[in-house]
Amino acid sequence: MTTLLEMNAIRKAFNGVAALSGASIAIERGEVHALIGQNGAGKSTMIKVLTGVYHRDGGTILFNGAESVLTTPREAQATGIATIYQELNLVPLRSVTENVMLGYEPKRLGTFINWREAHRRTREILMRFGIDIDVKMPLGSYSTAIQQLVAIARAVSLDAKLVIMDEPTSSLDASEVKVLFGVVRGLRDAGVSVLYVSHFLDELFEICDRVTTMRDGQTVGCVKLAETTKLELIAGMLGRDPDEIAQAGMTEFGGGAAKQGEVLLTAQDIATGPRLSKFDMTLHRGEIVGLGGLLGAGRTEAARALFGVDALTRGKITLKGAGAPNSPAEAIRAGLGFLTEDRKAEGIIPGMSVRENLTLALLPKLTRNGQIDRARERQLVQKYIDALGIKTADMEQPIRELSGGNQQKVLLARWLANEPDILILDEPTRGVDVGAKREIQMIIRDYVDRGFGVVLISSEFEELVEGADRIVVLNEGRSIGELKNPGITEHKLVQALAHTDEVTA
Repeated sequence: MTTLLEMNAIRKAFNGVAALSGASIAIERGEVHALIGQNGAGKSTMIKVLTGVYHRDGGTILFNGAESVLTTPREAQATGIATIYQELNLVPLRSVTENVMLGYEPKRLGTFINWREAHRRTREILMRFGIDIDVKMPLGSYSTAIQQLVAIARAVSLDAKLVIMDEPTSSLDASEVKVLFGVVRGLRDAGVSVLYVSHFLDELFEICDRVTTMRDGQTVGCVKLAETTKLELIAGMLGRDPDEIAQAGMTEFGGGAAKQGEVLLTAQDIATGPRLSKFDMTLHRGEIVGLGGLLGAGRTEAARALFGVDALTRGKITLKGAGAPNSPAEAIRAGLGFLTEDRKAEGIIPGMSVRENLTLALLPKLTRNGQIDRARERQLVQKYIDALGIKTADMEQPIRELSGGNQQKVLLARWLANEPDILILDEPTRGVDVGAKREIQMIIRDYVDRGFGVVLISSEFEELVEGADRIVVLNEGRSIGELKNPGITEHKLVQALAHTDEVTA
């Protein structure tokens, strides 16, 4: 193999805070190379420096045998670097074809778009991924998983020499992951290199050849996957000794026996449409109830119904003995909080500061006579920055400049500061590294131990098994039973999801 990319001693700072301080990576031709590290380690910054989004402060980049000085993502694409970011950068109101062909539309008479050819090429590209859909339909009419695969299809269709995939499987189910891995292997066989960023370490051992580990803006190691272990990778990311982690274990924040305190919330036979047709659950004070199910099982739809986002077509929700909220505003006033699954579209406001994002749901409590108590606001924001270990230059830094994991902590702090009786968390650790995930899980457990209730949605069975006191199992929009701790195992959860019959444990 020969080297396709070399990034050496890369430096980049924002507002005087170093994001990269001597980071390096080397990728061979026809190699699937993993890049890992905690949120804030510098992975995304490294990618954005490579692709011309950020201008580096120092260091050298060699790509395809020549020094690379890219100033825009468009230049990166023209050079042969295609990037699929974790947060999808698509146009949902435009058709699938328009998204795939954007900027590369086939023309006729030199001016007009040849739509027949554009549709044909798009169908051909998507069929490589086993996607057979109407390419003339708006992309937003399809599921997040389909949109993710469309983004990947667009990237690999540009005859790239290097394809960068940032958390490509975060919205895919098991069958779609297999399709993606088949495409990745096909790229490798064709001599195309892949830079694969993922927090799912098991994926790396299945699909990647080597792995580079980053910590605190620096490269701390590069090894072959065949010559290392998951424990060693975690230790490298955390800067700890592998034996220390092995002795500490990974389940210290696990759920205990189901609590039977005051009933905070009940949902009886509720429905909002075809994706949520029959849902039942009860939440007590001082417990975490998990919602377990495969992609499309109705978990997010259940959360939206509980928070008053989607109107009920049947059934009844009781909140602390009273009626259900009819809107998110009513839900907040009634003591609910909702950490949404889609951090980019429904969570953060990118142009606003960390302070403004954190206190967004708290402003009514911080306002007197029409004026916000700024001193109290800043005191509260600093309290949660310290408590949750949010890495930011200061509270006025735009939230868009934070890593995904730190953005997630800000959103979690937004609701913790409001102290809702019930906190609904939809994929609270998606796209978050191992270290930040443990911190968030322990923060959630501490919150519940103080007498609040949490509804937890996660696609990671391990997280549900370890973190929930009970798990309500959903299948095709219906709750089909529940499992109780202690005694829940991943095997039992998988068994429950494999059957549509009522289950109990």
